[in-house]
Amino acid sequence: VKKGILLMLCGGVHKQTADGIRLRGDLNVAVVGDPSVSKSQFLKYVVSFMPRSVYTSGKASSAAGLTATVVRDMESHEFNIEAGALMLADNGICCIDEFDKMDIKDQVAIHEAMEQQTISIAKAGIQATFNARASILAAANPIGGRYDKTKSLRANLNISAPIMSRFDLCFIVLDDCDPDSDYNIARHIVSVHQKKDRALSPPFSALQMKQYIRYCKLLDPKLTTEAKAELVRQYKALRASDSVSNRASYRVTVRQLESLIRLSEALARLHCEEFVSVRFVTEAARLLRTSIIHVESADITLQSNENISDNIPSSSSSSTSSTTQTKKVRGDRYEKARQFVMMWLGQETIEDERRTEENVTAAYLGGLGIESRDQLQEEKELISLVVNDLVKAKLLIDVSSSSLSSTSSDRFLDINPSFLRS
Repeated sequence: VKKGILLMLCGGVHKQTADGIRLRGDLNVAVVGDPSVSKSQFLKYVVSFMPRSVYTSGKASSAAGLTATVVRDMESHEFNIEAGALMLADNGICCIDEFDKMDIKDQVAIHEAMEQQTISIAKAGIQATFNARASILAAANPIGGRYDKTKSLRANLNISAPIMSRFDLCFIVLDDCDPDSDYNIARHIVSVHQKKDRALSPPFSALQMKQYIRYCKLLDPKLTTEAKAELVRQYKALRASDSVSNRASYRVTVRQLESLIRLSEALARLHCEEFVSVRFVTEAARLLRTSIIHVESADITLQSNENISDNIPSSSSSSTSSTTQTKKVRGDRYEKARQFVMMWLGQETIEDERRTEENVTAAYLGGLGIESRDQLQEEKELISLVVNDLVKAKLLIDVSSSSLSSTSSDRFLDINPSFLRS
């Protein structure tokens, strides 16, 4: 979360096309989470840290209070325009707390400000357009107070999909019970109450951070040819994973591609680089996946069938019995392996004779960076369980004949045509 907010402070590069269309470079960040995870503290610190920052609450703000309103002057009886929070935060940051408590009609009012970064007024004979070149840092609580891991982000928030798609990063902060984390948090809070400012010893002062961010925003990094190719590849991977998985936060659109570009430029600014390299694009894609696409889910129970020979001598052949073993797998690990299998088998460049379970397993393990033998065995067991589950669900078809193989690792697999049509 802190890294996302730091990138928002640096921002991307503002651009203007030959037709005069402005492309925003400011980043919008949303923080969603359980109560007491210091969401409001992020907003309060940004307001106190950055100049031209405005803090407001969604419950106590109306559409006119966020954008602009037309009022009649009591003395001259003429109509005047009063600026709202987004206009006051021009070239700065607008922090909106309790974003989910806003009325739907008030949320609609900031659509234009979040994407086009302008505010249009047509009231009382006044027609005008004002700049609202501000980044938006919003904090929201899930429906019911606590985040439900078994539901997607869309089902946990009372926010429309068009507004959610305008956020470049959306972080989910959960209040899980962890002894080590609870001890560190409690120790820090007690230390702050006991020693106050002496309990904190940051490596850089606030003034140094302000000067560094001010210098970073002066840079104008350019995309390299390799970075452009990596952006296209990462965007295609995001679109492909979104089409395979039904647990995404929301649909991946061209706005996510623009978010990748802005995040890559912000990372280049943060590292004081003149060019956006491939490593910045890769890190931007990782942030986008962990913040927007990744959705926590409940554990999934998978079953595996193992054939065991009874070793009883017989005149014809030995009899074989089948035992069923169950294992619980984290939902995100299952979804990652499932997406890989479906995407790998869905490639048209893979020859038919290579579409075996053994080759799928080798390709999956090759992209993980295995560090130990135990991890290798665990990942091999996971991909085998996932393949069995997909075959049982009839998403995959076992096209191998009985004469081709006698073990499950030699099965020839293909995607069910009915799944492709759906």
